[in-house]
Amino acid sequence: MRPGKRYIRIVAGGYYLSYTQDMKTAVSLPDPLFQAAERLAKRLGITRSRLYSRALERYVSEAEEHDVTTRLNEIYKHESSDLDPVFEALQELSIPREKW
Repeated sequence: MRPGKRYIRIVAGGYYLSYTQDMKTAVSLPDPLFQAAERLAKRLGITRSRLYSRALERYVSEAEEHDVTTRLNEIYKHESSDLDPVFEALQELSIPREKW
């Protein structure tokens, strides 16, 4: 690198890495949502970036879980979910008997 020149490393998708390891992005939010998020971040004592990061992590996780559930539902739509009678009997025998 030559002195006095700044180089920006371009990565996939046209984004660049800056002085942090976090991806910087800009989003547009309706004013009421932005104001509510500001209040929540202040109440939780976290930065706006951390609040948005947590919210997005949760949203992505729930979406991925939903995808897995959807795929399993599709598989078991054609399969019986009943327990094999032999396994059911063995499972029942494995439970200790208790007086109530």
